[in-house]
Amino acid sequence: MRVGLLGGAFNPPHEGHLKLARLALDHLELDELRFVPTFVSPHKPDPGGPGGEARLHLLTEALRAFDPRCRVECLELDRGGTSYTVDTLETLAVREPGTAWILVMGSDQLPGLPRWRQPERVFQLASAAVALRPGAPGTIPEVPGLRPAASWSGHPGELVWLPATELDLASTDLRLRLAADPAQDPGGIPPQVMAAIRTENLYR
Repeated sequence: MRVGLLGGAFNPPHEGHLKLARLALDHLELDELRFVPTFVSPHKPDPGGPGGEARLHLLTEALRAFDPRCRVECLELDRGGTSYTVDTLETLAVREPGTAWILVMGSDQLPGLPRWRQPERVFQLASAAVALRPGAPGTIPEVPGLRPAASWSGHPGELVWLPATELDLASTDLRLRLAADPAQDPGGIPPQVMAAIRTENLYR
């Protein structure tokens, strides 16, 4: 079983997240891709916006009819507290032995990898698939056990490249635009997610 993990606050989920998921599904021979919403991000402890339950609802709406290989993994929301990738991978490794895991991310996350909790352990348990994002260079940081590879073999510790997303979208900017003018569609948010945001009066 080859499973991609796409983590984030999804606050709100947007077309950039879906484009990244599509690239992973098209290029990694995945059996499944799981979106993993954080409870509290260690890098953005108080970003503003709705709590986990509302974000989960928005993410569920974003994935409605997207691709049957995608689902939401609620492990970090259920666990509570600060969400660390190493803890999630340790739990998954015990729960689903024999599964090959690959973290799906944009190149903007690369510089921060050495500061993750136990990054060397992360890449004993999983690989990484990285898509270039506008303005975020693709420099591979020095992390023990992480090495570039031409394609993902299913073994942990490999870093493979995905095509560029070519979408310059960020949830932070979208939240600001929604707060500034709730009646205006800021663009980049799936219509079913925008409908849920307006119905539930979020990001005002």
